Amino acid sequence: MSQFPDRHRSALLVVDVQVDVVAEAHDRDGVVARVRDLVDEARTADVPVVWVQDTLRGGGPSRSGSAGWQVVPELEPGEGEPRIEKDYGDAFEATGLGDVLSDLGVGRVVVVGAQTDACVRATLHGAFVRGYDVTLVSDAHTTEDLTAYGAPPPAQVVAHTNLYWQFQGGPDRTADVVAAADVAF
Repeated sequence: MSQFPDRHRSALLVVDVQVDVVAEAHDRDGVVARVRDLVDEARTADVPVVWVQDTLRGGGPSRSGSAGWQVVPELEPGEGEPRIEKDYGDAFEATGLGDVLSDLGVGRVVVVGAQTDACVRATLHGAFVRGYDVTLVSDAHTTEDLTAYGAPPPAQVVAHTNLYWQFQGGPDRTADVVAAADVAF
């Protein structure tokens, strides 16, 4: 149970599944397909879908509204589904995400998206330290190949994040990792 005993709903949090962000991502098409399936399942179950979009790539000027900033064409935010623009890795930092989730009665977030080693990780931790139960969908997050900068290959980044997140703990909240096929809203 989250630290919000009066919030019993879950929400699907789709982080940065944007054209430019996932253009070179590991298993891009597979991840996007699994995210699409989860979006469909959430909508069918009347679970809120919240879309997060990064406005600053590489610390440059805002690209909000540009073609590369858009959610990938395979996904389409529904009318009325909240959209959060963020300037930092953690989708809660300096945004209205916490208020949106509170208004929706959400105490648990199910996280999918990109990039695993940046915005996904920051948002996982941001949600957890703010008191949410946090589920990471093991096969619905991805990253690009940053081995040229000393990072492990993308598949290892994803595997490592899945590994350590399953052991995250704290009082009155849970962290877990499940495959897309096993997500229960």
